[in-house]
Amino acid sequence: MSPRVLSRAALTLAIAAGTLADRPRPHPPLTIGGYRVLAADFHMHSSMWSDGALTPWGLVLEAERQGLDAIAITGHNETLDGKLGHRFSRVVGGPTVLRGEEILNPAFHIIAAGITETVSFLQSAASAIEDVHRQGGIAIAAHPGPTFGAGYDARAMRTLDGAEICHPVIYQRDDTQRDLERFAARAAVAAIGSSDFHGLGQMGLCRTYVFATDTSEQAILDAVRAHRTIVFGRDGQAYGDTELVRLAAADPRLRSAEPPNSRGGWLDWFSRIAGIAGLVGELLFTERGRRS
Repeated sequence: MSPRVLSRAALTLAIAAGTLADRPRPHPPLTIGGYRVLAADFHMHSSMWSDGALTPWGLVLEAERQGLDAIAITGHNETLDGKLGHRFSRVVGGPTVLRGEEILNPAFHIIAAGITETVSFLQSAASAIEDVHRQGGIAIAAHPGPTFGAGYDARAMRTLDGAEICHPVIYQRDDTQRDLERFAARAAVAAIGSSDFHGLGQMGLCRTYVFATDTSEQAILDAVRAHRTIVFGRDGQAYGDTELVRLAAADPRLRSAEPPNSRGGWLDWFSRIAGIAGLVGELLFTERGRRS
C-alpha cells in the first residue's frame, strides 16, 4: 500500500473514530420525589450575535453530549440565537431549549429565559423583569456579585425568579461564592447554577437540577418559579429548596448523574493522532507534487 493511500486511510479512520467518540452517552430519566429531575444550564452564548465559539446548533449538540436535559441560549441583548437553537433542537430531538437573552446593563445582567422578543437593557432591573414576565418568561440574576448585584433595588428583588449561586468564577476566586450567597439571601429566589459558556471551559459545569413535572419548556419555567431547584457548589454544598435537598441527599443517583466530559477516551485520542498523521502526509505529498 502506497504512503499516499495510507495517509488518506488515516484521515478516514480519524473522522470515523472522532464521530464515534463524540456520540453522547445515553442516561436514563431520573425521578425523585415524584418529580422528573432535569439537568439544566440556563446561561450560554453562541458565535452568531454573541461572543461564543459555537453556533446555536453546536450548543445544542454539545449540551446533549454533556448530559444536559435543558438549556437556555442567552445572546447578549438579542434572542435570535435562542430561536435558532430552539428550532434546531426540536428537529433533531435534542434537549429542551429555552429561547432567551442576557440583558446587559452596566448595573445588572439578567438572564431572561422563555421569551421570544428582545427585552431592552435601557431601563431599570425591575422594569426589565416585568417585561420578561409579560412574555411568560423567568428572570435570573446573572453572576450578581458586587458589580452586577448593585442594580437590583427592593422592587426588583421582589419579582426576581432566580439567582446564580454557582458560576465558574467560584473556582477562580474564593470570595465569589460568598458574594453570590449574600445576594441570594436578599430575597426568596430559586437557586441557579450556570456555566456562562462561551466556548472555553465546560458547558454544564455549574448545572441546575430542576424538579419538573415533565421535560417541556412550560414545566421547566414553572419549576423555577416555584423554586424547585438544587445546585451543588464548589465544596459540594447543596443550595435550593430544603425539602428537595433532603430528598437528593437520600438518593445517591443525583450526585452520580453528572457525566464526565467524554473527551479523552481511546477513540478520541486515536482520532486526534490519526488525523494529525493523515494531515501531515497529505501536506507532504501535496508539496512534493508541486516541486515535481
